[in-house]
Amino acid sequence: MSDGNSKDGGPSVHASAVKVGPLAVLIRGPSGSGKSRLAFDLIMAGRSGVIGSAILVGDDRVHLATVGDEIVVRPIPRLAGLIEIRGLGIRRCDFVEHATVGLVVDLVAGDAERLPPPESLKTAIFGVEIPRIPVSRDYLPLPLVVAALTTTKS
Repeated sequence: MSDGNSKDGGPSVHASAVKVGPLAVLIRGPSGSGKSRLAFDLIMAGRSGVIGSAILVGDDRVHLATVGDEIVVRPIPRLAGLIEIRGLGIRRCDFVEHATVGLVVDLVAGDAERLPPPESLKTAIFGVEIPRIPVSRDYLPLPLVVAALTTTKS
């Protein structure tokens, strides 16, 4: 691994992550933007069969590191298996110890558009390009993420 400290799994970022099928969805955004809510919504969508199997990687803060030409996300050890559910508080749930990031969702994104230009639909983390969904403050993110995971470009 590079770009990180082997003692703690790499630099930590303010984000949540859910492994959906073989890859993780990394959810970024300011405090209060709905990262935990989207993470739990994805887990529930996986349980209901709307998307593939979905399991928490980490909530609120996660470690990121490069492994070859991929970005790997890991939970912060003290937060592993914990997720905030508004109205219930901090809850325990199943989690995985690592996953490769396959999609980034940026909540409250200033560049979110109805028909976004191609360059806004990708981002780079440690030099690795990853598909990205910018979501505006006034739009529910779950339908966009489900669409990205279950449809292809025309």
